[in-house]
Amino acid sequence: MRSVGGRDDNGGVRIAVAAGAGGGGELRVLGEDGTPGGAAWAVSDLVAEIAGRERADSPRWVWASTARSYPALLDAGVRVGRCHDLELVENLLLGHAGRYGEPRSVPAASARLRGEPVPVDPPPVQAASAQASLFDDDARDAGRPGDDLEQVVAVHAAQQRAIAGLDGFALLAAAESAGSLVAAEMSHDGLPWSADEHDALLTELLGPRPSGGLRPRRLQALADRISAAFGGRAHVNPDSPAQIVKAFAAAGLPVASTRAHVLKRLDHPAVPLLLEYKELSRLHTAHGWAWLDTWVSGGRFRPEYVVGGVVSGRWATNGGGALQIPRVLRRAVVADPGWRLVVADAAQLEPRVLAALAGDRAFADAAAHGDLYAALSHAFRGGAEEGRGSRRDPETLSARDKAKLALLSAMYGGGTGEAVQLLGVLKSRFPAAFEYVEAAARAGEDGRLVRSRLGRTCPPPSAGWRELTSAGGDEDGGDARQAGAAQALRGRGRFTRNFVVQATAADWALALLGSLRRRLTALGPPRLVFFQHDEVIVHTPAELADDVTEAIHAAAGEARRLLFGDTSVVFPMEIAAVSRYSDAK
Repeated sequence: MRSVGGRDDNGGVRIAVAAGAGGGGELRVLGEDGTPGGAAWAVSDLVAEIAGRERADSPRWVWASTARSYPALLDAGVRVGRCHDLELVENLLLGHAGRYGEPRSVPAASARLRGEPVPVDPPPVQAASAQASLFDDDARDAGRPGDDLEQVVAVHAAQQRAIAGLDGFALLAAAESAGSLVAAEMSHDGLPWSADEHDALLTELLGPRPSGGLRPRRLQALADRISAAFGGRAHVNPDSPAQIVKAFAAAGLPVASTRAHVLKRLDHPAVPLLLEYKELSRLHTAHGWAWLDTWVSGGRFRPEYVVGGVVSGRWATNGGGALQIPRVLRRAVVADPGWRLVVADAAQLEPRVLAALAGDRAFADAAAHGDLYAALSHAFRGGAEEGRGSRRDPETLSARDKAKLALLSAMYGGGTGEAVQLLGVLKSRFPAAFEYVEAAARAGEDGRLVRSRLGRTCPPPSAGWRELTSAGGDEDGGDARQAGAAQALRGRGRFTRNFVVQATAADWALALLGSLRRRLTALGPPRLVFFQHDEVIVHTPAELADDVTEAIHAAAGEARRLLFGDTSVVFPMEIAAVSRYSDAK
């Protein structure tokens, strides 16, 4: 089987890396199983050594952390093909053993191997220092010691032994490590971003940039109109939920909160003004001029991605909100002159993952077509005046919408109102798919662990959860205690039923990234510059846009085969080559 890095997983050179002081370090060749293949050697210029070795035989680099090691290489113009990130893999193995959250650093893993007290993990390196941390004396002096080569070698060997006994885990470890390379490269290359477009958009929506901490002109005008809508006898601060609640109570409309769905139920002239204020204020706070000053420089947005930052395997970011770019801001994401943004996202990814996981023949056959919900709709036809009424009424939903609601309810734990009868249809027509998520929910309610296709494992229940659910089962536990226990059980079940699908979708996305990265490297200039759950953006010279599109389709097909073999389920990618992100949809 080929790895996501492009070399045979059953062979190839591995080299352990331990960074030292003054830009030097130690290296040692390892076998596939982690056995040392010779004596270690010291070098005074680790960047030059890695660059030379990479050109010679493209080994798999075994290092403590890509997030700390790789940025300095990128700054020096060195890109590596493959790595094994010890911290990320240790985290995956701890999770598989039901020990999620325990220290994952190399010193911690080494201490566990020796039966010694396990040190806590050091704080994460911030992006600014990470770019100098691999060979920088100042970074060492800041409290993070150099790597210990013996520990690196021993921990890697132990991980390889553990991985060998876990079906699919070798691919998971390779994909997670490949993802760490992609994350570092995307931070280094940056997402093309026009500060002028961003400023113009803010000015259009909010008014000129304010000074002295004042509200932008548009927000202030809305604040004044909100106070007037409440009678104008006293100033109402729209940023204060307490004042808004008090103002509605005085108007004879008591509300428990100022959430949008609560406000939309009210008939009051302040409501549309408050909703508009909330939306614009959120833009100003999260992605306003201060954000622009902080995160965009040199025509690029360079967030710090956190691989596996969410328990399901999805990524997070350390600041910048890269995974939550508002749709309105996408017009500021602009390709360089002569270049294009190839934007691709996987259509209906999680339902297709469920189809492939469950092995339900009828469901999988439906997922072999373009629109999964439409293909399933035949099972949900019927009802009065289908497609003409409210989305909240199952009798008036279209057959396609019924299929979508049933699937989302199955995956996310819906089971009330209109979802009940639709789940019944799903259960009768696609029993294997229904039972797959139901079994995961039962495992969660029993306090057991569930896993993704490749072995990513959910966290175990907390001690508080176990105490509550155990006491709630006692006959003398009391009605409130029993109700709390039932709620905790249902919550755990909803989490695990979705985990098996969402985590496997994360597995698939990582395999896609690794495969696509390899194919883009062969093309030369194109760069992956954005990744969000099931969406990628490649920045490419315009003349290579068609080649990039072909590479994305091929990568999606390879990811499907790596995870699911010869399944009939397809994972179509919706792709557009555009000059700005907002033109893609």
